[in-house]
Amino acid sequence: MGAIARRTALRAAVLGAGSAALAGCGSALDPRGDAGGDVALTVATNAVSGGKNADEADWIEKWVIPRFVARQKAKGADVRVAFLPSGVDDEQYKTKLALDLKAQAGPDIMGLDGIWVGEFAQARYIAPLREVAGDGMADWEGWRQISPKVRSLARFEDRLYGIPAGTDARVLYFHKPLFRKAGLPTDWRPASWWDVLDAARELKRLEGVTPLQINAGTAMGEATTMQGVLPLLAGAGGWVSKGDRWYGDTPQLRAVLGFYRDVYGSGLGDPRLQQEAKGRDKSFERFAEGKLGILAEGDYFWRDVLAPETGTAAMKRRDNDVGYALFPARAPGEGLGGRDHVSLSGGAVHVLNPHTRHPRAAFALLTALHSAAALRARLGDSAMITERDDVNDVVLDQDPMLRFCAEAALPVTAYRPPLAAYTAVSLALQEATAQVVAGKSPGQAARAYRKELSEVLGGSDHVIG
Repeated sequence: MGAIARRTALRAAVLGAGSAALAGCGSALDPRGDAGGDVALTVATNAVSGGKNADEADWIEKWVIPRFVARQKAKGADVRVAFLPSGVDDEQYKTKLALDLKAQAGPDIMGLDGIWVGEFAQARYIAPLREVAGDGMADWEGWRQISPKVRSLARFEDRLYGIPAGTDARVLYFHKPLFRKAGLPTDWRPASWWDVLDAARELKRLEGVTPLQINAGTAMGEATTMQGVLPLLAGAGGWVSKGDRWYGDTPQLRAVLGFYRDVYGSGLGDPRLQQEAKGRDKSFERFAEGKLGILAEGDYFWRDVLAPETGTAAMKRRDNDVGYALFPARAPGEGLGGRDHVSLSGGAVHVLNPHTRHPRAAFALLTALHSAAALRARLGDSAMITERDDVNDVVLDQDPMLRFCAEAALPVTAYRPPLAAYTAVSLALQEATAQVVAGKSPGQAARAYRKELSEVLGGSDHVIG
């Protein structure tokens, strides 16, 4: 059994704002149908005040919960709500939730990474939202503000398991001053992979500049799959899975690995960055310093990394010097669904514990977390893509780049398959790109990937191609 298969087996064993704001904090409770006695609820996310995701923890504890409790009291319902903080590695948090749910315990509401939804659903740790909250859940006004595309983040096998908690998008960033020096347009809109490679070749003429960074290898971790492999695969008209089967050595995967060869086999990218533990951070720094021309990343790169005042690689002239464009399909019309452009998105999902003693109360609190008032309160003066269109219409006006992501990238985006095997498959894809960067041919790397898939998935019956 290979390293990936061992890790998969181990994981499988473990899993087997004032009155107006107040009005946005969920409807009043109808305690009928809930278990009798005091209504006490708990909500858990991987966040802790003063630590990991501190803004989320503070928002839930200091804004959402007090207003929700006050709202219910005003309607004659006494409710107690406790926030259960965490500030640990995502896998530790995931394992704790899984063990609690397996024992029919755990918080009433919990935050999950979107790619865990299918895994938890298959293990029957969570149940479809309608089964837990009842048919009345369909009447929540917020559903009208969450697009079907974003809602799919919380779906598995056509059943809705929770409410998405924001989303994001992947795009190509480009350094406008470098483009000017290379004689390239600063309103660049690549229409094919060849347009990207041609621009990189022009940038290569500039001394001391790395033309293109597309994450590769295992040192980059999931960033390789999210920012590189899957958008490219979608652009080639392929995908990583179909139902519970996984695509192996396909023409589309070979095309993706061929793109990696074109980048790293001809000096358009720096292969050393792909092997360093901090290589991704170095690529951020190089871009900010004007030493990297094109970078494939998520919208958080704009929000958190390049932010002029607070970014980890702050660019004072970010709004003037940074361009952004959609990932092009390999050629026009060759992307998934016949699209010209593609993107990839992720995000969290809030779900209900199927063993909650107070399903209606828990659903009321769940919707309070996703009310327009609550989301606006969390963002304050900042901007990010939320799950709600009405909130995005307000908060994204202050950031044209994020509005571009919401209006141009989300309609053509895809989400990772929410299946238990995804983590192991992702690692195998990372290893395939590492092999190409190290000099193997796309065909060799694709064949090795298929072989690894068969081992990870327990046989070739689970592999297509």
